Amino acid sequence: MKGRQILLDHMNDREAAALMVDGHLDDVLIDSDLPRPGTIYRAVTDRPVKGQGGVFLKTPDGAAYLRGVKGIGQGETLLVQVTGYAEPGKAIPVSHKILLKSRYAIVTPDAPGLNLSRSIRDDDIRDELMALAHDGMDGSQMGLILRSAAAGADAEAVSEDIAAMRGLAETVADDQGSGPENLLEGDSPHVLAWRDWGDPAAIVTDPGCFEVNGVLDALDSARAARVSLGANGSMFIEATRALVAVDVNTGADGSFAAGLKANLTCARMLPSALRVRGLGGQITIDLAPMPKKERKTFEATLRAALRKDDVDTVMAGWTPLGHFELQRKRARLPLTEVLL
Repeated sequence: MKGRQILLDHMNDREAAALMVDGHLDDVLIDSDLPRPGTIYRAVTDRPVKGQGGVFLKTPDGAAYLRGVKGIGQGETLLVQVTGYAEPGKAIPVSHKILLKSRYAIVTPDAPGLNLSRSIRDDDIRDELMALAHDGMDGSQMGLILRSAAAGADAEAVSEDIAAMRGLAETVADDQGSGPENLLEGDSPHVLAWRDWGDPAAIVTDPGCFEVNGVLDALDSARAARVSLGANGSMFIEATRALVAVDVNTGADGSFAAGLKANLTCARMLPSALRVRGLGGQITIDLAPMPKKERKTFEATLRAALRKDDVDTVMAGWTPLGHFELQRKRARLPLTEVLL
């Protein structure tokens, strides 16, 4: 099926959402029993980690770890937000930079200023949105970012979104409690689909729509290591304890350009393949043979693909052996853990 479909269903009594693009599974979100990213805690400091600039915290859901902080003593109370999923046996990763995020608006309690997405380039639209931002945040010292989806939205809907996020932020900021407490639950898969998959799409909410529309078959395929690159070959994505290894192979094409074709197809498909599999951390790509002069072409193609990806990924660069490395945020649970 051509076009975009957003499918909202349940798997094993857990909320789930899938994004299909031209009949291929482009993204999937499945709820779990772990704290959702975006959850906000009132936490109590436990013990610092000497030499690493971090501190362990007590939360209602167990130990959390906060990086990059100094001068915080044991027993202090502070607000933190879950930033991703922890590896098994490790503390929940959190940040003290709180964000209240919705479809059109992001309120930043600790970062004042009114800003628009850089992808909004039309001057008239920017002026209209900036006027809405000033009206919505009048009298507040908090910051606001209007997302790219606001550019094509109804002004009233944008204003309501700003008001809702500002209200949540003020409620959280006014908290006067003392012990560990969950102040705000992170968004569920269905809310995340509405929030982040904002481009025009057909919405399907019928029970069992995953099976009818091929999502379950796509998930079964995603549990295997092999990913087809069409006529250009294949890649194998395998998670180890230390890193995620990606091996790119050419197909039947025996031409001099076969390696470059396979590598460029890998660059375009890799972000989606990692999203669906829920893989993050260190990513090492063993590319098919290609001339060194084509490395910049590969980097440009991968950078363009990652620009459309909502998971923070750093392109670390080339190794002496000719591998390419990425550092990717653990924003999802591995598919193999979710579908046990």
